[in-house]
Amino acid sequence: MAERPKEAGPGGGAPGSGPAPCRVVVCRDCCCGSPKVTGVDHAAQTARLRAEVPVRVSECLDVCDQANVIVVQPSAAGRAAGARPVWLGLVNDADATEDIIAWARAGGPGLAPRPDILDLYAFTPPRRRAEP
Repeated sequence: MAERPKEAGPGGGAPGSGPAPCRVVVCRDCCCGSPKVTGVDHAAQTARLRAEVPVRVSECLDVCDQANVIVVQPSAAGRAAGARPVWLGLVNDADATEDIIAWARAGGPGLAPRPDILDLYAFTPPRRRAEP
C-alpha cells in the first residue's frame, strides 16, 4: 500500500511541526481587495498571509467602511481559553500585515497577547455591538 503524501503546513513547514496556528479570514469582495482601497497590493497581502498562516478568503463581511478587513480566528486551544475572533479593519499597510502574521504564529487570540499596535485596527463589527 502506497503512503499518502503529506501536505506542507503553513509557510511550507512540515505538518505536525508544532501547534496549528489560528486562522485568518481575509475579506476580498466589493471594497476590500478592490481598487477602491488605493495604494495596496491586495494580491501580495493575501499571498504574504498565506505563506505564513492558514487563510480563508471571504466574500463581503459587510463592514466596507473598514476595508481591508481581516478576522483573526482563534485556534481550538484559543477557543478553549475563551477567545473570540478578532476583527481588524483598515489593514492597508504591510507592517500591519506583518504584525498580524507574528501574532497568529505566536498563537493568536487566547494564546498570545495581541500586540498593542493591533489595537489601532481592532473593531467590533456592527452585528456584534450591544444595543443601546
